[in-house]
Amino acid sequence: MKEPLVLVPGLSCNAALYVPQWPALADGRPILVADHSHDDMLQGIVRRLLEAAPARFALCGLSMGGYVAFEVLRQAPERVTRLALLGTSAKPATPETKLPREQMIALAEKGAFDNVTTLLWQKLVAPSRLTDEPLRLLVRQMADDVGADGFIRQQRAIMRRPDSRPVLANASCPVLVLVGAEDEITPVAEAREMAGLVGGRGRLAVIPKSGHLSTLEAPQAVTEELLRWLG
Repeated sequence: MKEPLVLVPGLSCNAALYVPQWPALADGRPILVADHSHDDMLQGIVRRLLEAAPARFALCGLSMGGYVAFEVLRQAPERVTRLALLGTSAKPATPETKLPREQMIALAEKGAFDNVTTLLWQKLVAPSRLTDEPLRLLVRQMADDVGADGFIRQQRAIMRRPDSRPVLANASCPVLVLVGAEDEITPVAEAREMAGLVGGRGRLAVIPKSGHLSTLEAPQAVTEELLRWLG
């Protein structure tokens, strides 16, 4: 049996984020999708993840999933065999990054979660995909499944994230850093910085014609990179 794989979705996303990759990744490999919508701190999310996960596993996270992955490295680095960071950042939360999250929380608390998902959509995908109605509906369905309360907890966890650059620099496992070439939320420059921190243990993959949701926007390219990473 191949080494187990733990997948961590992004904000307001669930297992559907990785559906295009699932057939290839699950071929002879156990996969766990982390539950990350029931805790409002990364530490709690990771405790839940580690209780459910195998003793050792490959770890892949997109966006918020990357923040969770960094916390796994803090709590149990010896359990991670390899790490994939998709569309994420190792930098800490700042007052500037917290402000829009606080505004979205306020909207969700007022019962305007629909407005939140509409606003997010504008930044989640490459401009050419904004009129992709099936993709928009899938993203909306994931958000509805997570729900307003789950979204609020996730945002609060993200707003408390620390600087993960030292953790990444000290990681001893192979690392894939992957980003969409048109990602507005976590730009290519962020990915290059992270890849530089891991040096020869890392690989940088920039996916053309993709925004923040690379697994859905460029599924074949991302699948190929993940299979290469898994060896």
